[in-house]
Amino acid sequence: MKKTTLFGKLFLGAAVVTMSLGAVSCKEKQKDSEEVAEETNDETFENAENDSLEDDSDYLVFAAETDLKEIELGKLAQQKGLHAETKAFGKMMEEMHTKALNELKTTAAAKNITIPQTITEDGQEAWDNLNKKEGHDFDEAYADDMVDGHEKAINKIEKAADKAQDPDIKTWAANMLPNLKSHLEQAKTLEATVDAAD
Repeated sequence: MKKTTLFGKLFLGAAVVTMSLGAVSCKEKQKDSEEVAEETNDETFENAENDSLEDDSDYLVFAAETDLKEIELGKLAQQKGLHAETKAFGKMMEEMHTKALNELKTTAAAKNITIPQTITEDGQEAWDNLNKKEGHDFDEAYADDMVDGHEKAINKIEKAADKAQDPDIKTWAANMLPNLKSHLEQAKTLEATVDAAD
């Protein structure tokens, strides 16, 4: 009887371990939120009358990816920043990109466009790389990331403001540009401040 009970416990334990490993495996195989959004948009607009929205959706997917990344990096800067300026900039990024993301969600919903809801693989990689740094090195890397990231965002959103087929998306992009350009200038100021403190 004891042998049967012991065997039963061992079998049950093995089953639990197998199920746990299976859950981890499934989690690892989850698609990147950017890929999911893009694939959903492809399907949505494949046979739609207004198929130009399929191209325009790329701008909104990119913007959501950027907002989600900036929010998380901003939180990290508030936690790990050495200089008060880094913490303050991180707080501003979290607040401004949260607001931008909420506005973006409204625009996307009105156009039946799917956008990422969670940080993408690229965004997570940026967070992981930044989280490895400490002190002044962290502040330098964060400031550099903010300058590079906002330069890329401005380039992409300028294209949307110029080339988007949908007039509402064009307007949304044009309205985004002043804030992005302001953020870039502030990021450059942060970069110079951090460099001077070295």
